[in-house]
Amino acid sequence: MTSHKTTTLGGGCFWCVEAIMLRLNGVISAVSGYSGGKTDNPSYQDVCSGTTGYAEVVQVTFDPEVISFEDILKVFFHTHDPTTLNRQGADVGTQYRSVIFYHNEGQKQIAELKKAEVDASDLWPNPIVTEIAPFEKFYPAENYHQNYFDTNPDQPYCMAVIDPKVRKFMKNFAEKVTGDVR
Repeated sequence: MTSHKTTTLGGGCFWCVEAIMLRLNGVISAVSGYSGGKTDNPSYQDVCSGTTGYAEVVQVTFDPEVISFEDILKVFFHTHDPTTLNRQGADVGTQYRSVIFYHNEGQKQIAELKKAEVDASDLWPNPIVTEIAPFEKFYPAENYHQNYFDTNPDQPYCMAVIDPKVRKFMKNFAEKVTGDVR
């Protein structure tokens, strides 16, 4: 029997990261939330203030016999801009930083190697600024944030920002896409 693994990733708005992770074959769950701050039980409004230290993240539970941590990171680095400090597109602030919160030393090593590999490639024209930090705690976001893209497909942000990212991901990573969106 396989033991599921967990990673916590921030790549701008958690709705975008979650929509992609939910479509990866081998991902068991992807929960939008907050990590990297110091206060307890932050709200969306608290995190949006940019003063809490939290990042919008997605906690991903996956089956390592189906998808490796390295492959999850490959998708992560290809589906957001890891070269912009504290922003993704129009979303600006430390809460939108690119970050990998590793859950063990093995994940830390893989994250550092993958970051260096992507940085050395011609995927992005500027240096990778993704933070790699130890996981400490995670707070799930409010219920209305969960599976946001699939439950709000006609919302303007979903149509203008998330849908193009999901379409690009599904084209570029067709072999990794699950037929079942949770």
